[in-house]
Order: sequence, then structure tokens, then C-alpha cells
Amino acid sequence: MAREDFSFFHPLRVRWAEVDMQGVVFNAHYLAFFDAALTEYWAALTGARNAGGDGVFEHMYVVRSVIDYHAPARFDDVVDIGVRIARMGRASMTCHFEIHRGGEHLITGETVYVHAVDGTSAPFPDAFRDRATEFETTPVERA
Repeated sequence: MAREDFSFFHPLRVRWAEVDMQGVVFNAHYLAFFDAALTEYWAALTGARNAGGDGVFEHMYVVRSVIDYHAPARFDDVVDIGVRIARMGRASMTCHFEIHRGGEHLITGETVYVHAVDGTSAPFPDAFRDRATEFETTPVERA
């Protein structure tokens, strides 16, 4: 991945409660940062700001998350979180994330979501798959 692969970024200021005794962001908070950025990405993609507003988001479940640490974010840093859908399957999608502070690449992440209805995986609506693919500037792998 490279910063140029992302067309959507969400800025976030690191709060005091998110740093540990070493003065750096505690690792688990990076997943919360990804989630905050994904919420904004979703609003830009679908126009829905609430769960259930688009008929898809309320049925998304995280099945895998990965964080690759390159350098720390610190208290009061303003970071830019890049979000993109990298792969769209029948009922799952893989999102890539990058966190940057200025020109410095801090964190790389990947989260896999499954679309499920009543506890069973369910295909994404075709309209959503098409909209997500058109929204991205870097090609989305379709499976």
C-alpha cells in the first residue's frame, strides 16, 4: 500500500486518554481510530450517518483485524487515517487503513468484515458493490 492508493482520509487528534505511560498511543486505540475513520468513509460512500440508514452497515461484523506498527503517534498529534475497500467478496470485504502524521507513515491496518443477516452470511446488494467499486480510485479486487 501507498498513501496514493487512498482517496479518503479522516483527520483525528490524539487525546490524552489514548496514550500510555510511554507517551505513545496505546496499541488497541489504533483499531478504534480505524473504526472512527470507517464511519466517516461510510457516510461519504453511502450518505448514511447512522447504523441502518443504508441497509448494509448494520449487518457488518469484524472477523479479522491486523495492525502493523511502523512508528508511534503521540498525544496531541493530528493524524490522517486513510480508508479504502481493497477487496469485495460475495459477503465479505477487506478494508485497508493507513495512519500518517504529515509525511510520516505510522500504522498500516487491515480489517475484514462479513455482511450477515440473522446470524448468517448474506451477499452484499449489487447496488452497494457497484457504488463501493465506483467510489474508489484504486481498483477494488472483486471475488
